[in-house]
Amino acid sequence: MFESVGGTALCLVGAVVLIAVAFIASAIKIIPEYQRLVVFRMGRCVGAKGPGIVILIPIIDRSVRVDLREQVREIPHQSSITEDNAAVGVDFLWYYKVLDPTESVLQVQDFEAAAAGMATTTLRAVIGSILLDDVLSKREHINNLLRVRLDEVTERWGVKVTNVEIREINPEREIQDAMNRQMSAERNRRAVVTESTGAREAQINVADGDKQGAILRAEGAKQSAILTAEGERQAQILRAEGYSTALDKIFAIAKTVDSQTMTLQYFETLKDIGASPSTKYIFPMEFTSMLESFVKGREEKS
Repeated sequence: MFESVGGTALCLVGAVVLIAVAFIASAIKIIPEYQRLVVFRMGRCVGAKGPGIVILIPIIDRSVRVDLREQVREIPHQSSITEDNAAVGVDFLWYYKVLDPTESVLQVQDFEAAAAGMATTTLRAVIGSILLDDVLSKREHINNLLRVRLDEVTERWGVKVTNVEIREINPEREIQDAMNRQMSAERNRRAVVTESTGAREAQINVADGDKQGAILRAEGAKQSAILTAEGERQAQILRAEGYSTALDKIFAIAKTVDSQTMTLQYFETLKDIGASPSTKYIFPMEFTSMLESFVKGREEKS
């Protein structure tokens, strides 16, 4: 009988020890650097505790762990309509960080779920205000718009949206086919424009070459005419100088010729005239005076 009572007492003692250990374990919390413990005492928030050892009052205190590290969450494929009524599927990642642990617990029941729902509606609103071409080409702009709008909502929860990254934008099959045809037509247009531009530039180069050739030929002809005229002028000058020199010499020699010699020269000329078949003869008026002087000169010599 005593053995049974002793065994029961030992069991009770063991149970009490286990309960005490459980109470102590629930009362002592070790919080790492990247976490905080939001403590509620009798239902009232007493603030965020940690890091390190945090002692709670069993049964009276209740705690909620909050991670302060930057987190990333995925928004799965969402169908949206652009401003020009084109359907596209978009999925993206959003990054956030808890700045105020207490507000993140007090202001919203589950801020991650609330932020995910807000991200979905914000995505559709942003995509709905942008044309399809801009949606496909301006991802960074859309990322910034999403981040700003999400951060405006999550700021009151003590959560900061640090980044938003769109991973894929998939238009519908019909839109993709139309885009492919448009791209093919655009490439063909560019090829035609490039070819025509090349032909035009070639024609311009040929015309410019012809013009330069004509200019060079005209310049050559002008230079040739100038040189020819210059040569003719120099030749005329030389001939004139020769005539002038000859006349000077003739004049100098003529000064030494007397009247008798001139008269004889006249006679020689008349002799040549008389030898011609002409029937009419013209004698200069000076002939008689020359003849008189010639006769006087002969008489004086005789």
